[in-house]
Amino acid sequence: MAAFFKRIIAFFMSLTAFISDLFGRAKKPADPVPEPTTNVEPSADPEPLRLEAEVLSSARTILEAPGQVNNYFGWPSIARLPNGKLAVACSGFRRGHICPFGKAVMMTSDDEGDTYTGAAAVIETPLDDRDAGVVPFGVNGVIVTSFNNTREAQRNWNPDNAEYLSYLETVTDADEARYLGSTFRLSFDGGETFGDIFISPVTSPHGPTALRDGSLLWVGRTFAEDDVFTENNRIEAWRVHTDGTMEFVGAVPPVYRNGTLIDACEPSCIELPDGTLLCHFRAESGLFTVYQTRSVDGGLTWSAPTRLLADQGGAPPHLYLHSSGVLISAYGYRAGPTYGVRLMLSADMGETWKTDLILWDDGVSSDLGYPATVERTDGTLLTVFYAKDEESGPAVIKQIRWKLV
Repeated sequence: MAAFFKRIIAFFMSLTAFISDLFGRAKKPADPVPEPTTNVEPSADPEPLRLEAEVLSSARTILEAPGQVNNYFGWPSIARLPNGKLAVACSGFRRGHICPFGKAVMMTSDDEGDTYTGAAAVIETPLDDRDAGVVPFGVNGVIVTSFNNTREAQRNWNPDNAEYLSYLETVTDADEARYLGSTFRLSFDGGETFGDIFISPVTSPHGPTALRDGSLLWVGRTFAEDDVFTENNRIEAWRVHTDGTMEFVGAVPPVYRNGTLIDACEPSCIELPDGTLLCHFRAESGLFTVYQTRSVDGGLTWSAPTRLLADQGGAPPHLYLHSSGVLISAYGYRAGPTYGVRLMLSADMGETWKTDLILWDDGVSSDLGYPATVERTDGTLLTVFYAKDEESGPAVIKQIRWKLV
């Protein structure tokens, strides 16, 4: 009997030890999980941008026609089409800065601007088709713009050029009545095909503004058929409808200096994330500079324009919003002793600007400029412009790749 009780006691002692050990292991903290090994240092917060431009590849020619008589190209624009390709439009296959042979041409790139197709005419009237804009809008829309002038203006500008005068005799009154003005064509298949040529009451080098709702607002100077400024000219905003008709919205207040009305022309407008419209424009009448105005009611009313650059600081401007939130305004510089392309940058949506940043200053002639900018998929930027390689030679389209730092 005593042996039986000894076995019972031993059993309960073993059970107690087992339970104690079991709960002790359960309460024991787990061994720490080792940190994964890596050779990559933890990424630090990105440094704030200094609002500077760092050139990544020097300017190169992307459109020219060596060996041809019609070898002058000017006044380009660049944009990303709905299919992701980049498109460059310009006035091309001309004889010179002023001639009756210009046409608005476009070429595309499917490798972020490394290579381009040949240039094909999009707007080709019997008149001189000049500055070319290209703007995607809506789901699959693209608008290409240009403008021209009268036969009489061409005769006045080229009174001794027998070839030009002979060609102008072949342009009829009906041709001029049909095509004279600020011209545009619309595409609804991403730029593959374009419809009829329409006439706009306003003109601007890079075309209208694509708004966030998919529509187009054209901020431009009222068209002057002889390209001569009068007191009747002003910068106006017009809505562009998909059937080619246009609707007046509002006008930018005139600018006076010492009591004299300033020639305000060649605007570039952009819609900011909060819906504000910001507009930069070229000012002449003894100046070659940029003014700024903005609208908070869709273009109905505009603030009093303010000057951003020195009297000869450069123009005309092109506005672009980078994915970082930095606003870019690029403009040509012709005051000398060097000629080129400059930038102003804003980190506060145009409230303040850092100006006179040199992007390119290798120009050999003041016949250059009209830069336009687009962002590549890697965040770097391409700016296109026109310039001459030799002072007596033809103008070509150039491109420079850079980044914000």
